[in-house]
Amino acid sequence: MNTEELREVARKLRLTAVEMVYKGGDGHPGPALSIADIVTVLYFDKMRIRPEEPQWEDRDRFVLSKGHACPVYYAALSERGYFGDKVEDFRLRGLGSTFQGHPVMNKTKGVDMTSGSLGNGIAIGAGMALAGRHEGKDYDVFVIAGDGELQEGVCWEGINTAAAHHLNHLIVFADRNGWQSGGTVEDTIGSNNIAERFEAFGWHTQEIDGHDIDAVKNAVDMARRESERPSAIVCDCVKGKGVPYMENNNAWHKGVPTDAQWAEAEKALGGEQ
Repeated sequence: MNTEELREVARKLRLTAVEMVYKGGDGHPGPALSIADIVTVLYFDKMRIRPEEPQWEDRDRFVLSKGHACPVYYAALSERGYFGDKVEDFRLRGLGSTFQGHPVMNKTKGVDMTSGSLGNGIAIGAGMALAGRHEGKDYDVFVIAGDGELQEGVCWEGINTAAAHHLNHLIVFADRNGWQSGGTVEDTIGSNNIAERFEAFGWHTQEIDGHDIDAVKNAVDMARRESERPSAIVCDCVKGKGVPYMENNNAWHKGVPTDAQWAEAEKALGGEQ
């Protein structure tokens, strides 16, 4: 897909994600909208996958470490064809629904790893990359982690391990939107110098605009050229991107639009009126 086509996909994914939360009556729209452009580039341009064969052993792997952002993940899987026809009613977080509030492997086609207990995704991704090397595979493992999540100590154990084993097939996107559930990251930890910390651990590190489709594409290409180190792509993102009243408004970390708010979001994201 070209850049404009990918932007259109990202718009659709944002619309579907917000609608999913609205209809389901629960969910985390802000974190989902933050990573929509990254997810779009991965699933519609860069990842080697077969939606008709979700368990294809040579596929690239994906771990949504910030699992609460799953509405946009589910939207991408649906749009990409993992469920045959596009899903009309996700029943997000509904009892018995395929689409729970955090991704669950072996329950939802295309989900490579259960996530949601924050901090674990990078270490899991390192394990996947190490397994791939052991099996003689060349698949890449992509992880999206939040900047608030990176306060978890287990993240840095995984980051250290990945560097020690030279896991060049591990590529981590850090969603640096500046917020976590309780407030800003800087108010919580005093610094959001993610790139500096990854570099100190020996990772190949880039900093980009996480909403610039071409920048995301180019960053993946550059990371794939790295032959000795794991890669971190630190993305400056806007929480709630695409819906004006949600942008940089941490009240939408978790929340459900009213009928009027849904109508406003639908209009902003180019949906039917």
